[in-house]
Amino acid sequence: MFLAWNEIKKYKLRFILITGVLMLVAYLVFFLSGLATGLANLNRESVDKWNANGIILTEDSDKSIYQSSMTLDVLDDVTADDMAVIGQINAIANNGDNKKNISLFGINKEEFIMPTVTEGKPFSNENEVIANDSLKDDGFKLGDEISLSSSEVKLTIVGFTDNSKFNAAPVLYADLPTFHHVKYGDAADLNKDQINGVVLKTNDLSKVNLDSELEVIEIEEFISNLPGYTEQKLTLNFMIYFLFIISAVIVSIFLYVLTVQKISMFGVMKAQGISNLYLSQSVIAQTFILSAVGIIIGFILTVITGSFLPSAVPVAFDYGTMMIYGAILILVAILGAVFSVSTIVKVDPLKAIGG
Repeated sequence: MFLAWNEIKKYKLRFILITGVLMLVAYLVFFLSGLATGLANLNRESVDKWNANGIILTEDSDKSIYQSSMTLDVLDDVTADDMAVIGQINAIANNGDNKKNISLFGINKEEFIMPTVTEGKPFSNENEVIANDSLKDDGFKLGDEISLSSSEVKLTIVGFTDNSKFNAAPVLYADLPTFHHVKYGDAADLNKDQINGVVLKTNDLSKVNLDSELEVIEIEEFISNLPGYTEQKLTLNFMIYFLFIISAVIVSIFLYVLTVQKISMFGVMKAQGISNLYLSQSVIAQTFILSAVGIIIGFILTVITGSFLPSAVPVAFDYGTMMIYGAILILVAILGAVFSVSTIVKVDPLKAIGG
């Protein structure tokens, strides 16, 4: 450690350069991880608020609530600790001045998926809705009368709730009669028993009794099958993992060049009796110091950047994940330094000093 630190102090510029590169890589990794978490949250926020274990959909729905359709009489055969019916459609909401893609959930007010109202009041009559508070940034407010595409029904926003997006769209919550009028129009009375799924809270999903045309899906599996969710997550994670490889390669190149430049010095030190182990430990310690400093700076810059980003940018930092990624970056940097260590071990003192 003594040798490593003293060399860093003597050759500040070259080591600042290495630290700067590692800092930029860490900054990009942390920001991408925040973007991955933020985009994932946009798809699953409302589902996570259910605190549910599973959901019942039709077998031919391909695990998609959009494609699932059933009637309320399925509840006669379902046995679960707690359950809640849900209807779902996508639409464009328009308050006269602004338009926004939304997801409308039809629910029963007394069931557990009813959201907590953070502003205004819960719906109590037909054609009243609770909206995700992100719609306030898009020009929607309490008391707004809104229309939905492909529907003649006018809805009124009576309350707002937080963290309620589904498949990247803000959610509107309404009672089931309102949902049926929006979805079926004049045929609402004929379809008043139609729903898309049943959300479950139960200790053992395998014990839920079902009709043969239905299936129980775990919540995580349900989320994974949302359109684009898995593909988006895999793409961003692949970019992060690729950055780990880039980090290792960058460190290997920098340290190898520095090692080659110091071969004669290493030869002299080995001729004086300094062991390969000591020199190797010095390189590893040096790499640890540089990578740790660069990653800490990258972490701080990422958090600062996040505090200035507008709400339209879907970034959410999971500090636990960021710490894991930071540790991995330090590890891959140390692994990259192993290449230089092998070069030091092979140095012949006589040849290095010109003997």
